[in-house]
Amino acid sequence: MTETLESQEFVITDGDEGVQINEGIRLGFAGAGYGLEGFTEVVALLKKVLSKDIRIAASAESAWIKQQLSLEDWEQVDAMAQQHIQALADQNGLLYAGFLPFADPQEIDHEIKGHMVRPRGMHLANKICFTFGGGEQTYSLGQYLISADWVAKANKALIEKIIIPQVKFYQSLGSVPLKFVYQTKGVLSEKIALKNKIKIDQLGYKFEAVDSE
Repeated sequence: MTETLESQEFVITDGDEGVQINEGIRLGFAGAGYGLEGFTEVVALLKKVLSKDIRIAASAESAWIKQQLSLEDWEQVDAMAQQHIQALADQNGLLYAGFLPFADPQEIDHEIKGHMVRPRGMHLANKICFTFGGGEQTYSLGQYLISADWVAKANKALIEKIIIPQVKFYQSLGSVPLKFVYQTKGVLSEKIALKNKIKIDQLGYKFEAVDSE
């Protein structure tokens, strides 16, 4: 049986390696889900398996949103990100927590605290990390984050619509092939986490290491 903990503050953020959540449990999606086909369906699944009250936050220098909106200036990207993520929250019944800047950790709305920690204008990640057990448990500046905490409840078409574009996008940001790792710990049972991993395994990604501590 899926464990649902309403006391946990889950927050959807960009999967950018620079986003660090100090208070709250992070669910990573490219652009915090903006422009990601099928995102509304995924939010509905996350509400079933994790919590009805999920937060969402915009963050600085979202390369995904920059690409989606064909923007050039980061200041404009940041402004548009806040506008579009707030609208996304309204559309999907999410709690808009605010904006995560390049600064010391910021206390934003709905019990969320976080900031951007990578250097401006630079990507450092060499891995993509999937979360299977209920969001990010261990932060790493070396990895992009993709939430796959919901895939056990989803059909293959939805999984492919959501996961494959994110992987291709993160692979496009760097000059070296990205490794695939995963985290299995969290509020979900080991059984559910394993079911999530099996669904992702079917996409053919080869996990070279396990990051589940």
